[in-house]
Amino acid sequence: MGKVAVVTDSNSGITQAQGTELGIFVLPMPFMIDEEQFFEDVNLTQEQFYEKLEAGANVVTSQPSPEAVMNLWKEILTDYDEIVHIPMSSGLSGSCQSAMMLSEEFDGRVQVVNNQRISVTQKQSCMDALMLAGQGRNAAEIREILENDKFNSSIYIMLDTLFYLKKGGRITPAAAAIGTLLKLKPVLQIQGEKLDAFAKARTTGQGKALMVNAIRTDMENRFGGAAPDNIYLQVAYTKNRENALHFCEELKKEFPGFDVEPDPLSLSVSCHIGPGALAVACCKKLQP
Repeated sequence: MGKVAVVTDSNSGITQAQGTELGIFVLPMPFMIDEEQFFEDVNLTQEQFYEKLEAGANVVTSQPSPEAVMNLWKEILTDYDEIVHIPMSSGLSGSCQSAMMLSEEFDGRVQVVNNQRISVTQKQSCMDALMLAGQGRNAAEIREILENDKFNSSIYIMLDTLFYLKKGGRITPAAAAIGTLLKLKPVLQIQGEKLDAFAKARTTGQGKALMVNAIRTDMENRFGGAAPDNIYLQVAYTKNRENALHFCEELKKEFPGFDVEPDPLSLSVSCHIGPGALAVACCKKLQP
């Protein structure tokens, strides 16, 4: 039986310390902030990031260099037989396609998973990969299982501000001005490879209710029922952990029996949506 390593990037929300504890290798995502390069969770903390973002710094996301990716793989392959590499969704970044091209140099020893995941759902894929490796699956089998499972997840994200969508050119200044005037709370959806508009709420409470109803509908209509033995229920947030903890308690009342803990959204997502965002996600539990 070959020894299989699991590799991901910091878009999964897995910190360097957590990766070491779990046995998962985490590539830090690079950022250019006012023309200076930083790496998530290496020389850029969540607190430092939001301080710079809210101060008006020019924040540009990037992807790991080919050298960084290949050097990590080569180092890992001195101790492991194969690698399962789980990057963020190919629909949200070019890092997945880049990794797939780079993997061609490794004679099948590196399997890149394109299963359209990000943040907490990407993290769950990493945990599933560890489980499958522990069951004796090889890297190609793990990739196939995870890619066949790619549509068995949902994420809904409520934004606190339209400023960063406008800044990134994702909505027009006029739409942002109207939305701000009306105090709208847009709810975005990640289904498969795309981030799309889902609904608009007038209040935080209404936005939460929209997300709860949407995730319940997905559980019941797409994932076989809202039961803890069938579904992982997850919460993610930008900057405001206290609000996320309150939301977790609300979800536990709506979905009795589920264990829900908040995870910070990766900084690559946060720079486009800003602080104060709340997200709810679910993944169908893997049944390989």
